[in-house]
Amino acid sequence: MWEEFKKFALKGNVLDLAVGVIIGAAFGKIVSSLVDHIIMPIVGLVSFDADFTNLKYKTIEYGNFIQTVVDFFLTAFAIFVFIKLISRFRQKEEEQAAEPVPDVKEELLVEIRDLLKENNRQNETY
Repeated sequence: MWEEFKKFALKGNVLDLAVGVIIGAAFGKIVSSLVDHIIMPIVGLVSFDADFTNLKYKTIEYGNFIQTVVDFFLTAFAIFVFIKLISRFRQKEEEQAAEPVPDVKEELLVEIRDLLKENNRQNETY
């Protein structure tokens, strides 16, 4: 059951979807901050210093927007590092799986070849 779950959770599609959801949520915060802290105060200034939600003067809070952008980049970087580690783990598993396991017949043929070589060497020395 654990192996099945691991295969499911580490599939490319599942990881891509998870990254998309996380990055989308973080980017949604940037858009919300842009609208709430930059655009709406400017619209309030243009419309006689009014904020449409409670009709009062509101200053432009660009610090909140900058913090949201920094949070987004930190989240994106953390996701990048996480995906990089998973990719490295996957690559090691694929390399181990790609190593050819010698067939029993092949092993026997190699042994026979080695014995014949050894026998030829012994015959040459006499």
